[in-house]
Formats: sequence, C-alpha cells, structure tokens
Amino acid sequence: MKLTEWTMEEQEQLIEFMTNNSWPFHGQEHPVRALIEKTIEEGGYKSDQVRTFWIENDEGEQVGVVKIFDLQDDIPLFDLRIADPYRGKGYGPKALKMIADFVFSLPEKKIRLEGNTRHDNFAMRKAFERTGFVKEAHIRQTWFSPRENRYYDAVTYGMTREDWEAGVITPVHWDDEFLNEKKSNFNPVLFNFPDEFDSKRLLIRSPRREDAGHIYEAILRSMESLRPWMPFAQKKPVLAEIESNLVESEADFKLRKDLRLHFFSKETGEFIGSSGLHRIDWEVRKFEIGYWVDHRFEGKGYVTEAVDRISRFAFEELGANRVEIRCDPENVRSRAVAERLNFELEGILRNDSISRIDNKLRDTCVYAKIRQ
Repeated sequence: MKLTEWTMEEQEQLIEFMTNNSWPFHGQEHPVRALIEKTIEEGGYKSDQVRTFWIENDEGEQVGVVKIFDLQDDIPLFDLRIADPYRGKGYGPKALKMIADFVFSLPEKKIRLEGNTRHDNFAMRKAFERTGFVKEAHIRQTWFSPRENRYYDAVTYGMTREDWEAGVITPVHWDDEFLNEKKSNFNPVLFNFPDEFDSKRLLIRSPRREDAGHIYEAILRSMESLRPWMPFAQKKPVLAEIESNLVESEADFKLRKDLRLHFFSKETGEFIGSSGLHRIDWEVRKFEIGYWVDHRFEGKGYVTEAVDRISRFAFEELGANRVEIRCDPENVRSRAVAERLNFELEGILRNDSISRIDNKLRDTCVYAKIRQ
C-alpha cells in the first residue's frame, strides 16, 4: 500500500469518491457534489494547512482517502475514509500506520498526531488500537448526527512522536487505574483470533446483523422448548429488538467483552443454533459456554458437536484455563451435553436462580473443564 497525494486535476475523481460511498460515522453520511466543490474551492483539501492523499492498495486501486489538516501546527489531525467495498479488509490499520509515518517524518518534527471518531465506530477504534494509538478522551454527547438528529459520544486517540520513534505504546494513566492493586498489561481488544471455524457438520462464526431473520424464525418455532430455560423466550420475539441485540453482540465480540457464536449447517447453510463464550475473565482465562438450538434440530447431536468444538477453540485459541457449563438440574438436555463431553460436575448451587415458569427458586449445576 502507499499514499499518493491528491492534485487539483483530480477534483472530479474526489467528488465521485466522496459522493458514491456512504459515511455513517461522519457528519454528512451522503455528502452532495456542491458541498465537496465548495470545500475544494475554499482549500479544504489542499492548502498550506491541508494535504490530501489517495490510499492505494498493492493492485493500484484507490481504496480510500485521507485528509491531514492543521499542518502548520505541532499537532496535526486527520480524516480517514475507506471506500465501501474495501471496509473490513484490513486497510484501516495499514493506512493509519502510513499516516503516522508521513506526519512524524515531516521536517517540522510534529510532536503528536490525533484522530477522533464516534464512540460506536468500533472498526475505527480497533484500527486505532492495533496501530499503536492510545485512547486519550471520551467526550459525551458531542458528535451530532444530522440524519438521526441526535448526539453521540466521541473518542479521541493520539500517538506521540516519542512512542512512534521508540515503537512503543504508552498508556494514559487514568485515576481509576491507580485504584487497582494489580493491573494486567494484556489488552483483549488487541487479541487476534479467528471469528469463524468449523466442525464436521457445522460452520461456527461470530454474530452478524443479517442473522436477525434466522434468529427470529428459530425462536418463534422453539418457544415451547426454550421458555423454561431462556429469558429471551418468555414472550414473542420482536425482529427489531433481535437486530439491535445483534449489533451489540457484534460490538462486544470485536471488543472481546462477550463472544457470541452462531452455528450453521455446512451442507444446507441453515441456522441451527446459538452458543458462545460468556462471562469472560481474561485475567483468569475463564469462560462459560451457553447454548440453545432451533427446535427442528433437537436430538441430532448438533449442540454437542458445537459445544465440543467451541470448548476446544477456547482452550486452543484463547488459552482458556477453565470452561464452565451452568444449567438448571431439571434441564436434562443441557446436562446431557455437559456429561457427554466429560465436563465434571463440580457442585450444585442451591437457590441460585429463579424459574422462568413459576418464579420459584431453583438450583444451578456447575460443570467445568480445566486445562490439563
């Protein structure tokens, strides 16, 4: 990849780039031609303060554009945009590295480089953190979305010249960090591992927003069998709520807060069920597996196969020291999965939960496997 400086002769090319892509996390999601033309005319893309570059991949395709501004100051800022077809392909972190290399190689010896984004732009936040930028601020209710007519929070990331030159990351020491007696250097957000894998009959992958329809239909079909054990099955599902929940699950997966996983038939592509690794303790490397299955696929061994593969994923890819399965003593199907896979029943927690049927106190079985 490389940065190629934009020239005024490429005005039409820039206008097409800006207007033919969508920018949901910028002030104008769909900027119009007149606005881009006016910005160019006023020096908003090329001046003493501003320089604009095409981001080109190894095939010579223009995959993005970056505008670096406040170049007369000691602390430049930038606006990075990756075109719709190239998002999610790793261009963001590579582009950020090239931007930092350019700014800190300028003869003026800039002291730091700064970037801002909306707090829910998780792809951009992950790109910042993978490139060595440090989160330095979280500013509430400051990023206005004209389309939604509402304010979002914003986050600021920065890189100092000292860190760039030394190739290190110096974290900000927030006040609350000093309250912790022990602070781990491990950052789960930077922990890379596959978000998709398979077993003999199943494709297992992280959740996606487009899974909402499959989830909705599966819950609707399976209400009777799920209702005694699952909080979400107590009332008829609402598609919009499921879609919203999936957006949160995608974000939690990227931030390594919760690793929801869906499993599908390799043969037919049908959604079969949902599982995942929950209640994560990254310091201990402890995970809990939960699971449910579409009623149509009960009794065919799919859940056992999925849980076996996910538990192996936890030990082999995530370095798990402990994987738990917790279930109601009367949930015989769930207990059978744990026992078939040689999870050890470590104990029964008495009066640990509330029944979804009659609101009475229930016990909880705790099964576990540990690293040998």
